[in-house]
Amino acid sequence: MDLQKYEYSTNDNYLEFEFDSEGPKGKTRKVIQYTPYNSNGVTYFSLSFGNLDPTTGKIDTLIVTNNNDREKTLATVAATVLKFTQRFPDMMVYAIGSTSARTRLYQMGISAYWNEIDSLLYVYGYQENKGWKPFRKDVNYQAFLIKRK
Repeated sequence: MDLQKYEYSTNDNYLEFEFDSEGPKGKTRKVIQYTPYNSNGVTYFSLSFGNLDPTTGKIDTLIVTNNNDREKTLATVAATVLKFTQRFPDMMVYAIGSTSARTRLYQMGISAYWNEIDSLLYVYGYQENKGWKPFRKDVNYQAFLIKRK
């Protein structure tokens, strides 16, 4: 995927990435965190994404920036997923939007670049009452699991 993306930095353990979104609202610090969890003996990492709150130092996952750079921002988040899964190829990444609209946005991004994604990653979608299934472009999901091929 040769998409325009922001330059980002990461910490030594590749669990936190940061970049600056730039647009009509100015410069906004964005943070992507990968947090380990264990469920039924399976370790996975949950992806959190949002603006850095300069007062608390925490990620605000609900704020709407409207900096007219959605595609570039999502491409940057996707680039960190690729970097993270390159560093930890046996780990799964769990991704869900902080709202259903944001989850839908993730799904639209996956669908739009599915041919490129499918060559690099296993992607599973979650549906209530059906569980985890391999991703299909024509199905709506509530969450995603991603693993390096």
